[in-house]
Amino acid sequence: MGLEFLLLIVGVTLLVGGAEALVRGGSGLARDLGVSPLVVGLTVVAFGTSAPELAVNVDASLRGQGELSFGNIIGSNIANMGLVIGCFALLRPIPVEGTIIRREMPMMIAATLLITVMGVGWLGNGSRSLDKTDGVILLIFFGVFLYYTVADVFRQRATDPFVVQTGMAAPVRFWGSLPLNVGLTVGGLVALVAGAELTVHAAVELAAAFGVPQVVIGLSLVALGTSLPELVTGVVAALRSQSDLAVGNIVGSNIFNLLFIAGVSASISPIPIPRGGGYDLAVLCLLSFLMLFICLTHRQQIIRREAVLLLVIYFLYIGSRILI
Repeated sequence: MGLEFLLLIVGVTLLVGGAEALVRGGSGLARDLGVSPLVVGLTVVAFGTSAPELAVNVDASLRGQGELSFGNIIGSNIANMGLVIGCFALLRPIPVEGTIIRREMPMMIAATLLITVMGVGWLGNGSRSLDKTDGVILLIFFGVFLYYTVADVFRQRATDPFVVQTGMAAPVRFWGSLPLNVGLTVGGLVALVAGAELTVHAAVELAAAFGVPQVVIGLSLVALGTSLPELVTGVVAALRSQSDLAVGNIVGSNIFNLLFIAGVSASISPIPIPRGGGYDLAVLCLLSFLMLFICLTHRQQIIRREAVLLLVIYFLYIGSRILI
């Protein structure tokens, strides 16, 4: 059992390190090719923070470990809103840009409701899995979201907070070496694949050793581990006195997880809705609507009292989920 925990730690470390290397190498390659920083932010940086979830879910889907995929997607989103935002707002109040409330948050809620409807079955048909048709629908919605966001950003690029966010998040290039950037990109991809293999293998073994469903490991240990890039991004934003970017990064990552990662995973192999899956989706819906509500209060700031509420909900959920 100790070996499985060690493999899980190594796997998650490779996932996070691989994502960082991929972002730095990909950004460097894009800049070497003359691509604008805004485009880099909209593509490489946005993809990088969700790369661990994508790598784990694709590997789990190829192995037929659908419950782990479900747990990682839903668990990562719950951890992002309950744990990550809760921790940051506990340290200092987080201001939220109006554009995020008007543009990204409604899409996050819509994506949450869409995947919930799919999970409980279209029009009550009793389906208990996300199949390939659902995956295609999710990917279509992701394309609509991406088009809408990119078009809106370019219309308002002088004032849009997303432009500031991508500029802050894009890594600074210290070297101009093309071979180095290629090496970072390739090495990042290799680390992601290796990390996903180790993480999924360790998660399955831990679930068997503890006698708990794979989805519980996915909702807790794996989801927390793959949410580390969002946590690191938030820390960097806070250190740069840009704590308002934390909410935008979390909301964007949640949309990416629900539409793109779930869409890709379901297209590869159906994702079964496990026992207690309805409860997981209900908590996800609760946190999504709660996030919108608390962002609209206290002059569009998330304050410490609200941070405590988010953390209490998260830990109560994890504790109760183990018992289901």
